[in-house]
Amino acid sequence: MSKKQFIVIGLGRFGTSVAQTLYSLGNDVLAVDKDEDVIQNIADKVTHAVQVDANDEYSLRALGISNFDVAIISIGSDVQASILSTLLVKELGVKHIITKANDALHAKVLYKIGANRVIFPERDMGVRVAHNLCSSNILDYIELSPDFSIAEIASLEAWYGKSLKELNLRAEYGINVMAIKSNNEINVAPSADEVISNGDVIVAIGDTKELNNLEKQSR
Repeated sequence: MSKKQFIVIGLGRFGTSVAQTLYSLGNDVLAVDKDEDVIQNIADKVTHAVQVDANDEYSLRALGISNFDVAIISIGSDVQASILSTLLVKELGVKHIITKANDALHAKVLYKIGANRVIFPERDMGVRVAHNLCSSNILDYIELSPDFSIAEIASLEAWYGKSLKELNLRAEYGINVMAIKSNNEINVAPSADEVISNGDVIVAIGDTKELNNLEKQSR
């Protein structure tokens, strides 16, 4: 699998989790945010971290943004900033753009200006588990690139009562856990001591092939 170049714009909880995990998987990750404190906090957990206003075309161009394979735009509640950043990234030549949206209208605009995928992280990670309605433990995908995906995985029975450290999902399945959804709460970046319970949903990032293998094993 070839090494990918990712740029993550907007470092809230979701953007930070994606950036750090992609980097831990051996990819080049440029993290961008306009908040200097946020940049300092993530600087040693990604390839590069830069304080930049993502609505400034000159600044984005100076980053060599056209060299990146995938742009993930995870700007929070500022709809205008999100739309403008998506438009600029598209015009500057990034071929695959994933943008976070707040609602359906926001998403519609993002698709029209060139986003390849629009996601609703809070909604997607908050899907309630209904085992009796699912034929697979893979509940949802967010495709970051042809090689990497984020998946919602209903916890397997064999995982119940075990900690993430005991399960060692990275070694066993090639996936990294970003969050655990339990009832109506989401634990972002859970510790290795977090124990999996019946009904938990694991939000994981990993090689798409590995996630597909997990899906086949869990049927």
